[in-house]
Amino acid sequence: MAEIDQSKIAEFERGRTQLFGISQQKQQLQVQSMALKQALEELEKTKEKRVYKAVGNILIQEDTAKAKKELEEKKTSTDLRLKTMQKQEDSLINRLNKLKSEFESGAKKTEKEDKK
Repeated sequence: MAEIDQSKIAEFERGRTQLFGISQQKQQLQVQSMALKQALEELEKTKEKRVYKAVGNILIQEDTAKAKKELEEKKTSTDLRLKTMQKQEDSLINRLNKLKSEFESGAKKTEKEDKK
């Protein structure tokens, strides 16, 4: 039984590490999504026909409509990835909670056995 507990403890630790990584990625995607949203809002406000777009270390001029379409596609893609990350995070949290419950029920059984 100790081996099973050790493998579950190792699984729990791996899950916590995964959860930390997913949370970081999710946070980065949220920041990216907000930046894209702000850029789209600014494009909506502008009356300019052409805008500048950063490509590497240079700025190039581009049609406003084309730039807006590209940003909308990036935002859609980012939001989709964000939803996927959220689902992964939720699934991992559920798995970790189940393992935690198993640990707690195992600890209670051990306490009862020790009292006898």
